[in-house]
Amino acid sequence: MTGKLAGLTVFVTGSSRGIGRAVALKVAKDGANVVVAAKTTKDRPDLPGTIYSVCEEIEKAGGKGLPCKVDVRDETTIQNAVDEAVRKFGGIDIVVNNAAAISITDTENTEIKAYDLMQNVNTRGTFLVSKMCLPHLKKSKHAHILNMSPPLNLNPFWFKYHVPYTISKYGMSMCVLGMHEEFRPFNIAVNALWPKTVSFPCHTISMMFLAIRTAALDMLLEGTDTKSFSRKPEMVADAAYAIITQDPKKCTGNFFVDEKVLKDAGITDMTQYLYVPENHDKILPDFFFDGAIPILSGYYEARKKGNKIEEKPNAAAHGDVASLFKKIGSSISPELVQKTGAIFVFNLTGQETGKWYIDLKNENGSCGPGEPSVKPDATITMDCKHFFSMVSGQLNPATAFMMKTMKVEGNIQQALKLEKFVAIIKDKL
Repeated sequence: MTGKLAGLTVFVTGSSRGIGRAVALKVAKDGANVVVAAKTTKDRPDLPGTIYSVCEEIEKAGGKGLPCKVDVRDETTIQNAVDEAVRKFGGIDIVVNNAAAISITDTENTEIKAYDLMQNVNTRGTFLVSKMCLPHLKKSKHAHILNMSPPLNLNPFWFKYHVPYTISKYGMSMCVLGMHEEFRPFNIAVNALWPKTVSFPCHTISMMFLAIRTAALDMLLEGTDTKSFSRKPEMVADAAYAIITQDPKKCTGNFFVDEKVLKDAGITDMTQYLYVPENHDKILPDFFFDGAIPILSGYYEARKKGNKIEEKPNAAAHGDVASLFKKIGSSISPELVQKTGAIFVFNLTGQETGKWYIDLKNENGSCGPGEPSVKPDATITMDCKHFFSMVSGQLNPATAFMMKTMKVEGNIQQALKLEKFVAIIKDKL
């Protein structure tokens, strides 16, 4: 906290819960006036948080809050909130476009109402709020617009499976591209901020990604324990604070990632943002970072098949487990060890129950029954028939994990190295 925002007015959309709420509280603690612009006015047991409850928290934090019922699709509600903010606080200095809608569906499976919702909330809503706050931002000596949107990554993968959602989020990012140049003469900074880790409400994927945990995510997960594998919304809020406290003349047109922003600000311990610090090594990238592609591709392909594991007949899928591990052992090479770098333990169930290990990390590698001599990176439980299908290349490890055919304990990132192992070993069996 620096006090740089004291007396300034921050307009935050979608701020009744989650990241928006965290940003509102962060700037309030620095002495800012906060316009809590969101739709929710009545608390729900499954989705707590309203514009009024957040304003109460703001007041307790030492700031001043203004609850405004705003639907970013509705020009009238935005204008009313802007006018009320100017009457109460004298102006608007900073806009945080956080309100968002999401539907991870392809073209064929996207309902038009879902398409319209995403475009109207994400792209149009961001444009409209920025436009209607612009006259007041021009008068500010510390004007910022911050869009919660991703870096523009034109890898076709990010369009193939959910082009409607990508269009809407990239629309927010394109507002940054255009507006930061358009508003530069007025000394208005325009930037984007995106979490390094997943922050969307998808229960199947959240089980393997460390997510930015929000109330909406909790509701959609229906009791799934994401807390153990989640980062707190305060991480994004701290990054937002680090951006909007900078000189708007010198900080504009950037596509920031929360973790890098914090590291550049001198924060090196990211475990403080974890509910369970022990899970710091299980982080995987969010949407629009290519490091997430190996996991998401398996999930998407499985979903296209109706969440069913398709197993094709193959010669390698017959025979006993001991014989298969003998073949695996004879196929282990220094190259395979070097490319994989992980130790797996397999708890096999079904017709041939037993425990086996594959060490592709130490010396020349090894495999056999029981436990390895050192601690494994990942312990994998699956039916032996699925194990046969996996090592023969008929079942993708990421897909097996997504569909809960394969359960993983330990380091999930290391477990996903099974894909490299399978790619090399399958033709030798």
